[in-house]
Amino acid sequence: WQADLLTPNSLGIIGGLVIGKPFGIVLMCLLAVSIGICRLPEDIGWRHVFGAGLLAGIGFTMSIFITNLAFAGNADFIISSKIAILLASIAAGGFGFVWLRWCPPAELPTPDK
Repeated sequence: WQADLLTPNSLGIIGGLVIGKPFGIVLMCLLAVSIGICRLPEDIGWRHVFGAGLLAGIGFTMSIFITNLAFAGNADFIISSKIAILLASIAAGGFGFVWLRWCPPAELPTPDK
């Protein structure tokens, strides 16, 4: 099964969950803020949005559902895809935790006295 993790399918799953999700979330948030659809809350910075994007890579349900639909009848692809999903979710969760754990909080405005 270890060799199956180096197939384009498995690398695509891992890349999509660990790199694609954070990139897409940050990019869409940046676009929405840039064109004025919304704004970031005062106590949230872009580093927090990136951390949330990393955590979004934890994706079991839909990833496994799509895997079962896409590779119906091909047990080897389903197994290797599920392993890739599990490893990518663990990596995304770990990266997100580390990023947000050591990410300094945004400066909160102090009330005037």
